[in-house]
Amino acid sequence: MERKTLSQLFSLPVIVAALGYFVDIYDLLLFSIVRRPSLIALGVSEDQLLVKGEFLLQVQMTGLLIGGIIWGVMGDKRGRLSVLFGSILLYSVANIANGFVTSVPQYAALRFVAGVGLAGELGAGITLVSETLPTHLRGYATGLIAGIGLLGAVFANFISKIFDWQFAYFIGGGLGLVLLVARVSVFESGIFLTLKTKSVSRGNFFQLFTNWSRFKRFMGCIFIGLPIWYSVGILVTFSPEFAKNLKITGDIGAGDAVMYTYIGGAIGDLTSGFASQFFGSRKKIVGLFMFLTLLSIILYLFPLANTPGYFYTACFGIGFGMGYWALFVTIAAEQFGTNLRSTVATTVPNFIRGTVVPLTLAFKYLRGELGIINSALVIGIFTIIVAVVALRSIDETYGRDLNFEEID
Repeated sequence: MERKTLSQLFSLPVIVAALGYFVDIYDLLLFSIVRRPSLIALGVSEDQLLVKGEFLLQVQMTGLLIGGIIWGVMGDKRGRLSVLFGSILLYSVANIANGFVTSVPQYAALRFVAGVGLAGELGAGITLVSETLPTHLRGYATGLIAGIGLLGAVFANFISKIFDWQFAYFIGGGLGLVLLVARVSVFESGIFLTLKTKSVSRGNFFQLFTNWSRFKRFMGCIFIGLPIWYSVGILVTFSPEFAKNLKITGDIGAGDAVMYTYIGGAIGDLTSGFASQFFGSRKKIVGLFMFLTLLSIILYLFPLANTPGYFYTACFGIGFGMGYWALFVTIAAEQFGTNLRSTVATTVPNFIRGTVVPLTLAFKYLRGELGIINSALVIGIFTIIVAVVALRSIDETYGRDLNFEEID
């Protein structure tokens, strides 16, 4: 790349968005990593660890769902930067407080608050970067943001092995507060500032449901990400339980499963972002990664070996397959006009995260009938089918000029 191109790609908005996503992923996945030790410390019995873990995950994801709407609307009404500041402050304080919980109800309340806060980070960052950088760099930039950001899960696992679960939460909250200082130097999107001078409705969430074209685009953007959070919310979060049922030899730690998954995810997101630019298509690359996700799910649930090495390799494969996360958020941002862009780019990833609630409920119901492995397979195939149908329903957005509004 030319020096000018590199300077734009590594500009302050991109770097800060990447670091913000790093902290976001650290805090979001920390619960999955410290689920067992934290619940044991709170007096939860071994036979209730899965049930209580599902409950807390559902509470956290419900917070993300609600927060996605709040921060998305605020991003279009008040600006992208207001969301970046407000959301990170909320989840940082909530995570620090999380280190002081003494009961499951307290744990649940703070995971909900943290979920609301975490909802604003990625969508606002991707929206700001998409509107700041030239068209030919968007895919590279979002791939870079995700590639760096997803390594937050690796860091969370590293911290959890050195410190106890309470201090791991303190570190996550502290990182967020430090990031607030870096955010001071970031400027608002010029496209949004221009929009503020126009008499156009901004951040009207219900506007997404009053027009069939907008509604179809919105739902399509949501459902193409469904396999990603099925993989994280079920296969990876409950990896110790899956390993036990698959008769994997040796101990399997949720933290290590998360780490290898997100190393794969970081490489996958870099690959998908760069590939979308090289081939000039978002949809073709997303479709390819959906196929890789399906293949990885099958290799995870029906292992070719029963060793920890194979199991963690399968987790890496799942991570690489779901490495279209940032690309799918970019697609959502590119589908809609400036007056609804933050609303969509922030709600879409959090609605997908929120689908963990019905998915885990379905998993809980089906495993009583089919067992843990077959129920996970049924749900996984269902998410892939829905995602493929959704991908076919939305427009190709590669190279699209983003300086337009949604007008009724």
